[in-house]
Amino acid sequence: VQLQAFGGGLVQAGDSLKLSCAASGGILDSFAWFRQSPGKGREFVAAWIGGGRNYDTSLKGRFTISRDSAKTTVYLQMNSLKPEDTAVYYCASNGRDYASARAYSTRVNYNYWGQGTLVTVSS
Repeated sequence: VQLQAFGGGLVQAGDSLKLSCAASGGILDSFAWFRQSPGKGREFVAAWIGGGRNYDTSLKGRFTISRDSAKTTVYLQMNSLKPEDTAVYYCASNGRDYASARAYSTRVNYNYWGQGTLVTVSS
């Protein structure tokens, strides 16, 4: 499966943005979004696991993960964006373990990654 993320851009604080991630060569039953800010490691944002949505607790309420009915495109709706949300956002799939938050929120759990899309939030 190849993943391609897109939809990033420059927005102002308080704006909304919807990221997409298209899969080719397979479908996305479970997947996740991560992000990486300058100087930081790649951190968990959200995961879709068997229809259930899981979020980093600091982002819940502002971000929504979803998927199309064909299971080939996944989304991350981001509302009320803040400058600290500035990061490269990555989609990931083919995780080895979704049984626990410790597992599905860890980057090494996933085998397939998109190339990332940059989101910049200005103050």
